[in-house]
Amino acid sequence: MRKNKQERQQLLLETIGENPFITDEELAEKFTVSIQTIRLDRLELSIPELRERIKNVAEKQLVKEVRSLPIDEVIGEIIDFEPDHSAISIFDVKEEHVFKRNRIARGHHLFAQANSLAVAVINDELALTAKANIRFTRQVKVGERVVAKAKVVFVDKEKERTTVEVNSFVGTELVFSGEFQMFRSSMIEQK
Repeated sequence: MRKNKQERQQLLLETIGENPFITDEELAEKFTVSIQTIRLDRLELSIPELRERIKNVAEKQLVKEVRSLPIDEVIGEIIDFEPDHSAISIFDVKEEHVFKRNRIARGHHLFAQANSLAVAVINDELALTAKANIRFTRQVKVGERVVAKAKVVFVDKEKERTTVEVNSFVGTELVFSGEFQMFRSSMIEQK
């Protein structure tokens, strides 16, 4: 059942508060209204567009700096970061990232997003990829947004390695998974 404007706008505020990464298209489908109606509602409520919401969340959540590499060297945009625990980045696939004849993303871009996120999550001055076990689970096309989620799953001080698991999604569909074994300088220095 359709809601009246006031009810819809209240639900819109709550929905975006819970999930700032929801698109206008997803909101329009959820509330069974047009995308233009959602945009007008956002305008009336002074809710920024998706890209601005993502930047706002990133600014609030990136309290600590990434130590292992400059933030601008991370492929994609970090939107959540907890050193030595987890990190999330988004990567919008554009024309320059795809093969021209079939418009499918080149694998090295998806790998670079995941690998740079695995490096970034390490809270150390130096983090290097020692080994990676990766799997592409479906093709990614131009215009799709890839959300990579990194999680530190194991620290082996004897072997001087930290294992980081990265899963990348388009929507809710897994498109890439990888397990990265990382060297870190603090483990080398402790010897």
